[in-house]
Amino acid sequence: MTRYRKEDPEITRRKFINVAVGTTATVGVVSLVSALGTANPVFRLTRDKMPPVKGDILVHALESKEGQPIRPGELSDELIRAWPMGKDEQGNNVIRKGDPNNILAVYRFPKGQLVEPTNLEATVNGEIVVYSDVCTHAGCSVSDNEQRPGTMNCPCHSGQYDPKQGCKVIGGPPPRPLAQLPVRLEGENLVVGDFFLQHPYPFSEEGWEARKEQVKEQLG
Repeated sequence: MTRYRKEDPEITRRKFINVAVGTTATVGVVSLVSALGTANPVFRLTRDKMPPVKGDILVHALESKEGQPIRPGELSDELIRAWPMGKDEQGNNVIRKGDPNNILAVYRFPKGQLVEPTNLEATVNGEIVVYSDVCTHAGCSVSDNEQRPGTMNCPCHSGQYDPKQGCKVIGGPPPRPLAQLPVRLEGENLVVGDFFLQHPYPFSEEGWEARKEQVKEQLG
């Protein structure tokens, strides 16, 4: 007959507490790691991450020309990608590529081809127009549509836009047009006239208004 030895109640309680505390600590650590791993990091709005602001100069985003000002004579009905370039706190040039959503699409169309809902007052002579180059569906970069010249295509989910008509959606899943950026010509430089006219990806209308206020406050 097998005999079972009755353990000291105090020892049994101590074992239980140790196991319970150890388990709780482990669960707590796992929960903390999980929370830290999934939490969004705090976004610090540095000058290189700011959206395009009034006075910024448009410069080439293409690696071989990056940072060089875009000249009107270089533009055509084929997309040229650009970054906005502004100033840091010390007055030095800073390309605002810290946020990839700042990438821009620049076009120049023959007079009369840009029509509503393009905001013609935000273009240069009704010819040069600038949009966000980030698809409003999932944030992919948009390109010229080789299958349908004169339009833009998102390679991720086939969203399509018409840059001659305010980059309105003409196909696919995007929920809204690409945001238009007001520009003007100063000498040979393309200069940002103001904030995007519509809320760009990834902002909601309310989020975009809040971001603009944040930028204004920081720039003074």
